[in-house]
Amino acid sequence: MAEHKQGSMDISVQEKTFAGFIKASMWVAGVSIGVLIFLALFNS
Repeated sequence: MAEHKQGSMDISVQEKTFAGFIKASMWVAGVSIGVLIFLALFNS
């Protein structure tokens, strides 16, 4: 069995995926807040 060395694995793909997930989450949160503000203003 090969010996494991801490921190030697290439994680660039995982970092890109995580960054994309965070970016998409921020977009969804922003759109949701925008929709809630729109509903609050025009639902009277």
